Amino acid sequence: MRSPYLEAVAERVVVYDGATVTNLQLRHLGPDDFGGPSLEGCNELLCETRPDVVADLHRSFLEVGSDVVETDSFGSLPWVLGEYGIAGRARELARRSATIARDVADGYGDRFVAGSLGPGNRLASLGQISFPDQRAGYQEAASGLLEGGVDLLLIETVYDLLQAKAAIIGCRRAMADVGREVPLQVQVTIETTGRMLLGTEIGAALTTLDALRPDVVGLNCATGPAEMSEHLRYLSARARSFLSVLPNAGLPSVVDDRMHYDLTPDQLAAHLARFVSEYGVRVVGGCCGTEPAHLAAVVAACRDLTPAPRSVEWEPGCASLYTHVPWDQSPSVLMVGERTNANGSKKFREAMLADDWDTCVAMARDAVKEGAHLLDVCVDYTGEDGPADMAEVASRFATQSTLPIMLDSTEPPVIETGLHRIAGKPVLNSVNLEDG
Repeated sequence: MRSPYLEAVAERVVVYDGATVTNLQLRHLGPDDFGGPSLEGCNELLCETRPDVVADLHRSFLEVGSDVVETDSFGSLPWVLGEYGIAGRARELARRSATIARDVADGYGDRFVAGSLGPGNRLASLGQISFPDQRAGYQEAASGLLEGGVDLLLIETVYDLLQAKAAIIGCRRAMADVGREVPLQVQVTIETTGRMLLGTEIGAALTTLDALRPDVVGLNCATGPAEMSEHLRYLSARARSFLSVLPNAGLPSVVDDRMHYDLTPDQLAAHLARFVSEYGVRVVGGCCGTEPAHLAAVVAACRDLTPAPRSVEWEPGCASLYTHVPWDQSPSVLMVGERTNANGSKKFREAMLADDWDTCVAMARDAVKEGAHLLDVCVDYTGEDGPADMAEVASRFATQSTLPIMLDSTEPPVIETGLHRIAGKPVLNSVNLEDG
């Protein structure tokens, strides 16, 4: 699929806006601006209570030359809005945010609106929300954004790959529901540890996301641009999509009880210009702490640059929540640990029958020590509840073992149950459709 947005990305450097939340905070809004004390802090409600403030925020970035503004819909998700007692308004508020941004952007000519979807406040990989519920919530919000006229859907600040999967699938279902197909841009967040919040390395993130074919992949939030450099280098060498980077204005610190970001506009612009010239990044912008002055400098430094050509060396493989494992293990072979297969391992089968999940996890960890590259997980045996057993095993193995998982079953419901709990890119085995 090609779109005006993707055509622009293919032709030149595209510059996003800056931070939504930190710039709204600078406007010193009070409880009445949100509709009352119990709703204070729900920025998405400002699209209803203070649309003028939201429109002015978009205008401030368009005035300095930004090509793209993001909707004020980062938390327009049922489980986030539920904390304010308005869980049922996700689609409506998302649509309002898109309408405001669309109306403002259309007044500046050839500009784009990105429908912003954040990570929410619950981790699917830790069982805080189910995959189907998360997927349905993203579909609801994305449907509102599409109805409001966004040019693309931006899944940003991803710190759980299972959440990213739910968001991508939810967005695609929304496109089918609304009847509008737009590009997907997905941005993960790497902490100062060099990994995502749950310990995911950039290779595992790319392997998992690439399988879902987003149009643009990249990084945003958590750190400043300096800390993103090596992760961008990896993406530049291996990602098969366009690249984006929207860093904070440096690492945050607390000054006078407020969050403070040290990076000056010129410093941010210099980093982003280097990412364009050295790594071939085509989409740049700002996250927390970036104000219109930052983006004015980025526009001046990056708008006329030619992105470096990229020679991509894709490395096919699978991934766990934590690591990427390539298919090619030359000069050896890809080894699958089979002791977590209830049909072939009496110890594993008896541990499952006894609900001894600690022993099951210990067997998975033994496979790591013995050099396996994948874990074969099979819970199929006569007389037991396969989906329930897979739910117990997969939810534990997904976070307590570093190896990618091979889901092994002849029962589609068992496979689906496993997929709902695995954040990385797994392997499917033995689905033979023997029941027709």
